[in-house]
Amino acid sequence: MNPTNDPALVSWVETAQGSDFPIQNLPWGVFSFNDGPARVGVAIGDRVVDVGVLAEAGLLGDVPADVFATGVLNDFVRLGPAVWSRTRARLSELLRADVGRLRDDAALRARALVPLADVRLHLPIRVEGYTDFYSSREHATNVGRMFRPDAPALLPNWLHLPVGYNGRASTVVVSGTPIRRPLGQTKAPGEAAPSFGPCRRLDLELEMATIVGVDTEMGRPLTLEEAERGIFGYALLNDWSARDIQQWEYVPLGPFQAKVFATSMGPWIVTAEALEPFRVEGPKQDPEPLPYLRQSKPMNYDVELEIAIAGPGAREETVVGRSNFAHLYWSSAQQLVHHAIGGCAMKVGDILGSGTISGPSEGSFGSLLELTWNGQRPLRLADGATRGFLEDGDRLTISGRARRDGVTIGFGACSGVILPAPDFRG
Repeated sequence: MNPTNDPALVSWVETAQGSDFPIQNLPWGVFSFNDGPARVGVAIGDRVVDVGVLAEAGLLGDVPADVFATGVLNDFVRLGPAVWSRTRARLSELLRADVGRLRDDAALRARALVPLADVRLHLPIRVEGYTDFYSSREHATNVGRMFRPDAPALLPNWLHLPVGYNGRASTVVVSGTPIRRPLGQTKAPGEAAPSFGPCRRLDLELEMATIVGVDTEMGRPLTLEEAERGIFGYALLNDWSARDIQQWEYVPLGPFQAKVFATSMGPWIVTAEALEPFRVEGPKQDPEPLPYLRQSKPMNYDVELEIAIAGPGAREETVVGRSNFAHLYWSSAQQLVHHAIGGCAMKVGDILGSGTISGPSEGSFGSLLELTWNGQRPLRLADGATRGFLEDGDRLTISGRARRDGVTIGFGACSGVILPAPDFRG
């Protein structure tokens, strides 16, 4: 076991039982405090550790302090897997209950530790490219049944490769950013022509983001082992979807306007190293993938995921779905390998969306499209209201946690409030 993952580790930073951010986690993020500049930090308990302050004090070895002062994680991530691991180990050591170097330096501690409640969180990575996959067999099957009722639910290629499409990096936003209802073309059954207007079937997609941590050369494929080593970490992701726009536009080339208007990303990146104790087998892949995609060990993670909705003015949110990262048919490493196999150059800061993560039961579906079966079976919220799809003023929140041996590795939350569509008539 990596010593930083030891369930017996205890920090001198007070951490509540069941906190998302124990010393075994130390997720990376970017924050600002008192209107100051954006800084790189890690979360522990209810505090953020300003990593740049520790580097400036000479506590992080030869890692240059300036990589933590850029307002994004890209420069640090570009230093490579050995530096990621060494820096995480040093941070873990400095925060251990039995190590006094930082604990006993009151002046340094005051500069380096900031209350989480007092900071503003930012998008942690400069997103160079965004690819959204379609890697949950249950989700792909359900969508196929709804959108193509007279054809096979899964198309012939789906069981042989990770299906994906390139999204818009420019509209990936941090959790808490309001989401404007999109405009677009839709065509209802029986109508002779499409019409233009606000999306009427606005949906979420419960996903995880894989953060690519290495640059690759154009034209050079990756092996599965290289891909696994090149994944920096994972974050919550909600790829908002306009289902009525999607259904009209997606044949023959897949989603376009239905997906590009917004993608919300959680503010905390949990490292692959922190998730190592939660590695599990994914679904059996049958037929066996081609050799470049064959996995020789477990590549999925046991991360519990949850969807909650609160309507306008609601006092409490309603949990409407629970799923698990482990349900993905195609793993993150397989997605990265397949993306690069044709020669695509991957960049530090690229994110790979897992695709909607749905499980085998109705309560484990990862979208309202499935949970309400395209609006036919509306959900009832705690305040008595019902939802087929999202309405203006709704707050949607997704969360994720891995739990084992008394340790919780959490991702925080990823949320957004729906704003009305812009007043535009064309």
